[in-house]
Amino acid sequence: MVGVRPPVKLAAALGAGGSFLAAGLITLSPSAVAQPRPDAATAAAQWQAGELENGAIPGFSPGIYDWGLTVDTLIALKATGADDAAADKVVDTLKVHVRDYNSYDAWGEPGQRVSGATAKLLYAAVAAGENPAEFGEYNLRQETLDLIAGPEKGLEEGRLKDKVLDGSDNSNTFGQSLAVVGLARSGDVPQSAVDFLIDQQCAAGGFRLYPYAFGSGTVTGDCDAQGDDAVLDPDSTAMAVQALLAAAEDGAEGAAAAAKKGGDWLAAIQHDDGALMGSGPTAFPNANSTGLGGQALAATGHQAAADKAAAWVEAHQITSSNAGAASAETGTIAYNDEALTGAQADGISEFQRDQWRRSTPQALLTLAQIPLGEIGNTDPGPGPDPSDDPSNDPSNDPSGDPSDDPSGDPSDDPSGDPSDTPGGDPSQDPSGEPSSTPSDNVSGSPTPTVGATTPTNPAPVGGNGPLASTGSSTLVIGGTAAVLTAAGYAAFRAAKRRQGAHT
Repeated sequence: MVGVRPPVKLAAALGAGGSFLAAGLITLSPSAVAQPRPDAATAAAQWQAGELENGAIPGFSPGIYDWGLTVDTLIALKATGADDAAADKVVDTLKVHVRDYNSYDAWGEPGQRVSGATAKLLYAAVAAGENPAEFGEYNLRQETLDLIAGPEKGLEEGRLKDKVLDGSDNSNTFGQSLAVVGLARSGDVPQSAVDFLIDQQCAAGGFRLYPYAFGSGTVTGDCDAQGDDAVLDPDSTAMAVQALLAAAEDGAEGAAAAAKKGGDWLAAIQHDDGALMGSGPTAFPNANSTGLGGQALAATGHQAAADKAAAWVEAHQITSSNAGAASAETGTIAYNDEALTGAQADGISEFQRDQWRRSTPQALLTLAQIPLGEIGNTDPGPGPDPSDDPSNDPSNDPSGDPSDDPSGDPSDDPSGDPSDTPGGDPSQDPSGEPSSTPSDNVSGSPTPTVGATTPTNPAPVGGNGPLASTGSSTLVIGGTAAVLTAAGYAAFRAAKRRQGAHT
């Protein structure tokens, strides 16, 4: 174990400020975590706060809530200080819906735990300044520690693993990163968990999303042991880099060097215009990957690259000067070029809102430029006084009896990607497909299309699909009726098991 600190309120656990020196390799001075675009970041977070319904982000249907994306929203609010009242409401709501997110208890299958969701909740508690050992009725720190594999698991030692009755395990680098940063910030983090995260880094510097070859499910040891088919995921790399910075501050061995190498890799693959792309189905420039990547670039001292990422994201933000038909949506950030031009021409329809809700909270992280290891510890400055929130209707309040809302969105799955999530997520929880879900981000499995080599300023890739994802899996469905049927349970379980890029 490394870096012992008591799991108490964040201010007491971490103190104020927090310049970071890791083994002489990376220094985070106050300027390195400054906000070059605070107004843009705050506007984005305010739009996201406006999407809350009684402290939660809605899913595809009335009364269904996306808990991974709700955590992504909380992280965005804490990174910007945009609306403290909304953030407090989210915390209160999450406290009574822990099991709706990280277990199958509400479906009559008690005792199981989804690792990515558990870690994402741990991080949310820490970033919100809460005691993770007493988050409502739950000890999220201990629950996370209980999911870390011991030496009897061989190559999986240190892995944050799902605990499900069917024996499946879809845990990934997003969840592992959230566990490492959450544990490091709330007390200590096992060296084995740090080592397993470092094992996901290939020699080129990027991290893979899964600890095995795509489709195999068999852990291969370190990333290089997988060979040429290792898929290096920029979103996972951004999450891992920031987690390792937090672990290095606690004195974890090897963490600082791995974080620096990962930051260098992100800088090398960044497009000339500042954008970053995901892997597999999100292997094109998008706001989620750029938001997470830019945040990690700033954290590792690549300030010029981080500023380029922030400029790309800001160019995809709806403002009063470029809104067109989306004049009611100022502040939100488009997932990609296609989404931006579509909104400017036609506005944002109700069916499209989910994508914007997923894109915005992760994208704004590069505007705020406060790393995951500092959100909630570094004061982003006071936000404006919140106006009367029409969502505070006590009816249908998800912060009430958890039994009133047994599951959340049947497509919900914890990520992280950070997601990934649009958590990703974030995320990929993040922590959806690997996009940049903390979200959301855990969700869909990536297609192995990005090799383990290091591209240099790659040209933009075509096929900009319109779907962003983080926080929970975003399923392309023909209508909301499918979500509400009894078959929704099967969809929910399938999505939980897929927990790919973001929690």
